[in-house]
Amino acid sequence: MISFNRRSFLKACQLLSAGSLLSTISQPAWSRNLHQALQTASDRSPDQLAADEDFWYFIQQSYTVSPYLINLNNGGVAPSPKTVQDAMKRYFDQSNEAPSHFMWRILDQGREPLRQNLARIAGCNAEELAIQRNASEALETVIFGLPLRTGDEVVLSKQDYPNMINAWKQREQRDGIKLVWLNLSLPCEDDDQLASTYSQAFTSKTKVVHLTHVINWNGQIVPVRKIADAAHQKGIEVLVDGAHSFAHFPFTIRELGADYFGTSLHKWLSACIGAGFLYVKKEKIKNLYPLFAAPDAKTDDIRKFEHLGTRPFFIEQAIGKAIEFYEMIGAQRKEQRLFYLKNYWMNKVKDIPGIEFGTSMKPGYGCGIGLVNFNLPGAKPADVDQFLWNRYKIHSTNVLWENIKGVRITPNVYTTTKQLDVLVEAIHAFPDYWTKLNKK
Repeated sequence: MISFNRRSFLKACQLLSAGSLLSTISQPAWSRNLHQALQTASDRSPDQLAADEDFWYFIQQSYTVSPYLINLNNGGVAPSPKTVQDAMKRYFDQSNEAPSHFMWRILDQGREPLRQNLARIAGCNAEELAIQRNASEALETVIFGLPLRTGDEVVLSKQDYPNMINAWKQREQRDGIKLVWLNLSLPCEDDDQLASTYSQAFTSKTKVVHLTHVINWNGQIVPVRKIADAAHQKGIEVLVDGAHSFAHFPFTIRELGADYFGTSLHKWLSACIGAGFLYVKKEKIKNLYPLFAAPDAKTDDIRKFEHLGTRPFFIEQAIGKAIEFYEMIGAQRKEQRLFYLKNYWMNKVKDIPGIEFGTSMKPGYGCGIGLVNFNLPGAKPADVDQFLWNRYKIHSTNVLWENIKGVRITPNVYTTTKQLDVLVEAIHAFPDYWTKLNKK
């Protein structure tokens, strides 16, 4: 099969009718180019397309990322493509024409279609999904809203996200519940081992198990369904932190077996900063108290979790454009590209003496997030992180949490292999730099 390149792209453009060319004349060049790139690549499988830099070049042009640096910390929060930014700005301007009219009577009416579209890509019923501002808000709604009593046990790990850990600790202090801590040995390429680590901690007093679908520190994919099945056999409810999994790779919430699920949409969906959602299984809604007071706290209407007061409707409504962009690329294409980028740079540095990886390179265990560390005397992850920035203007983040340490590298769909080649050069250069620095 002929590989996609700029020459084949131009040839495809020549085949367009005059009518179709005229229909796109009002589109900006980057949008027209992306449209044609997608058409040309339509008959190629996601794994074939993953390494095609010419195709992903047109995806990159949909973003306004800074040329001043190489952003490899998309795990914290990712930039939005132009279409999402433009929608947010347009809705913001409209809101300011007459806020109480346009926000509450116009933009607020868009929540129901948005709920339907989010539910469609999440694989759940729209009546089980509430729009929130981030994963922390969604998950803390569950953590603080569950009717737990003194002595009830919750199983969680030391590798879970700090906001969630702190929320559970607060419930422990306030209500006398018991937190059962697991210390995971990561990376792990044995689903049965991870699942048994959780299931062995279950007792007759366990009421909830808190699972992080993708460990944010190193990209470890946790076998949520295996653990959920074991939990449900004992009547244990399952809360899933999907902050780093939703729109990162394809799955549905129902496939996970989750009773509750929370995620941010400003990470892998590339929605505007301050967007997320909460999933609550329909029969669980009634007994879950909302984080912010609703007229009827015991109703089984999912909307009781959306009484947040006045909030940025323009950010919320721009989620729709993020969904469109995500579906335009395709879930499988995105998954394959992100996995390809992670393994691209890891393969090029894996033979450096003293290098250590905190992430699996195998599908199903690792995703697009990578973690690298150096076993060098005195070298800390922060030293590597600082070196990457000072010498190469690579923006990353360093991790030193429980038994996980290293520099976390998270590319996105706009990241190019040329940018990752700079990362590879920097990683190769660090051992000599560190050795010379410590001889002074």
